[in-house]
Amino acid sequence: IVTPGPDTALTVRNTLLGGRRAGIFTALGVSAGQITWSVATSLGLVALVLASEPVFQTLKLLGAAYLTFLGIQSIRSAIRSGPQPGFKHERSNAPRLPGAAALRQGLISNLANPKMAVFFASVLPQFASAGQGMLSTLVFLGVIFSLLTFSWLTLYAVIIPRAGRSIYGTGIGRALESLAGVVLIGLGLKVATEAY
Repeated sequence: IVTPGPDTALTVRNTLLGGRRAGIFTALGVSAGQITWSVATSLGLVALVLASEPVFQTLKLLGAAYLTFLGIQSIRSAIRSGPQPGFKHERSNAPRLPGAAALRQGLISNLANPKMAVFFASVLPQFASAGQGMLSTLVFLGVIFSLLTFSWLTLYAVIIPRAGRSIYGTGIGRALESLAGVVLIGLGLKVATEAY
């Protein structure tokens, strides 16, 4: 959970763009994605995804494309927020990312991450004994995992906004937003080229 990856990078980026609220909504979207993965694992749907090479490769490429899209969007936003010639640039503390958009981005990012399919299919079943209660145990473990993830990502959303407010619209803020974009693009390329 604490290892930085696409969900962490997206939460940090969205917190810088939209403040604490956007960061928390991103974390909520990520957690909702993880709950979806745990339900899909308990129903055997993830095993089908992993068994079908074309379906898994499609998921992998869609996830990579989405991360790359978000990265490009972040870099473009950083460029647009820069000072314009002939105009006095004023710093704005107004959130630039609505909560609903942040929630959607967190959900899609998590659901399009093939590592989540591999993780939920390989790790959760180890802790559930076969039998009548296996399905409910898998869902319960998935919910616990998603709550821990939500807590961890929310910590980013609580800590980062103070720095974000003081640097938004500055060269440092634009550099951080661009860096977040580059990290998301790099993660997208990694997802696209990584063997599972």
